[in-house]
Amino acid sequence: MKRFLSLVTILGLTGLGLGLTAVAQNQAGQTQTNSAQQQQPVDTQSARSFEGKITKAGDKLVLQDSSTRQAYQLDDQDKAKQFEGKNVKVTATMNPNTNTLHIVDITPVER
Repeated sequence: MKRFLSLVTILGLTGLGLGLTAVAQNQAGQTQTNSAQQQQPVDTQSARSFEGKITKAGDKLVLQDSSTRQAYQLDDQDKAKQFEGKNVKVTATMNPNTNTLHIVDITPVER
């Protein structure tokens, strides 16, 4: 009888230990998931339009916004190159931390 009770106690404690380990792992997994979600790029927002002129700033092309006079870095210099010196409408997402536009589309605008 003592052996039976000892065996039941050992099995019960083992089960409890496994259950606690599973809970701890689940909480750790949720913490990692939450951290990963917080570290996702800011530019996962939907694209919006910016209008202005493609100009040179040093050795990089930028969009000089016509309404705010704000200059935005452009992530795709090849797309922007063909519009240098021209007024354009840029559809893009913006990373406010780096002031960079991630270009979706560029179209010329007549002024």
